[in-house]
Amino acid sequence: MSEQRQQLYFNLIDELLKCPNGQEPEILESKPELIDSGFVETMLQVATMFAHEGNQDGAKFLFFVARELAKELGLYPEVSNPEVANTEAANTEAANKE
Repeated sequence: MSEQRQQLYFNLIDELLKCPNGQEPEILESKPELIDSGFVETMLQVATMFAHEGNQDGAKFLFFVARELAKELGLYPEVSNPEVANTEAANTEAANKE
């Protein structure tokens, strides 16, 4: 990733952090060329830095937006609840034994 692209990512993150609540989708839609896995990765790096510096609100916000973008980009696996899956499997086994 080029330094120039990295700077564009940082600028977009800064815009997201400063915008009024609810305007995030508009800001993201205005820069579709920057919405990719590199942007998600950069958001996670900034969020981690925020968490280490004690900025929990900023970190939570960036982690949330990064997760939503990752889902939209197909980078976030859809995982079913393992407890539910294990219970259903156990119930099926018990029913088959009867």
